[in-house]
Amino acid sequence: MDDDRRIERARTFDTVAQLYDRGRRAYSEEFFDDLFALAEIAPDKCAVLEVGCGTGQATVALARRGCRIVCVEMGANLARVARRNLAPFERVGVVNARFEDFEPRAPFDMVLAANSWHWIDPRSRYEKAAAALKPGGVLAFTTGGHAFPPGFDPFFTEIQACYDAIGEGRVEGWTPPPPEEIPDSRGEIEQSGLFEDVRVARRVWTEEFTADEYVAMMGTASDHVLMEPDKRMRLFAEMRRLIDARPDGRIRRHWLTILHVARRKATR
Repeated sequence: MDDDRRIERARTFDTVAQLYDRGRRAYSEEFFDDLFALAEIAPDKCAVLEVGCGTGQATVALARRGCRIVCVEMGANLARVARRNLAPFERVGVVNARFEDFEPRAPFDMVLAANSWHWIDPRSRYEKAAAALKPGGVLAFTTGGHAFPPGFDPFFTEIQACYDAIGEGRVEGWTPPPPEEIPDSRGEIEQSGLFEDVRVARRVWTEEFTADEYVAMMGTASDHVLMEPDKRMRLFAEMRRLIDARPDGRIRRHWLTILHVARRKATR
């Protein structure tokens, strides 16, 4: 993805901030168990710089575990909703800024990008993260996304016909690869020369959605926000038709989360 397209897509979330808050779900507790186990940091002793907090989907769980958190969120509308959601937590602050431009007042124990690392400028993100960390502090970020293990819900094959019909085919060479074939980012982290002791945890998990829930979530997906309105309306109508036609009115979507945790080198 080139710079212009990456920035354009990253800015879409702010245009649907209220829908994002309703449609995006919180992270599982197992994710945070993995995070702090790999980081070897006690949550109540951890100062976290969260990159791209959205409306606080991960932040609330971090705050409940006792972390001190500064959230850096590029979108003004998202930051506004995040401040509302995080108001009960005295140890959390939200800064409306791009991570690339943010200058912390003091170093952090952890820089965390939960599902946002790919929106940060790849030419500077490792340097910026390292500069924000104490020596020995950790960078943590996720990759992954929609997963297709054996036996995945046939809805996702059926809906391809509509994507193709509107000229928005979703996956080259359908069927997509299984989760175990999706590579991690260990090599990229090591190539930066700024981090060591790279640790990776992979989880495949599932969520169920009604038609309303699934359309709400997909209404926050950057590529769907940027679709022509007529195409998006046609696609969402077909999603509703296929899901509502099921006896239980639900679909099951698999997700792959690849959590990377790497320690900042003592000397940079």
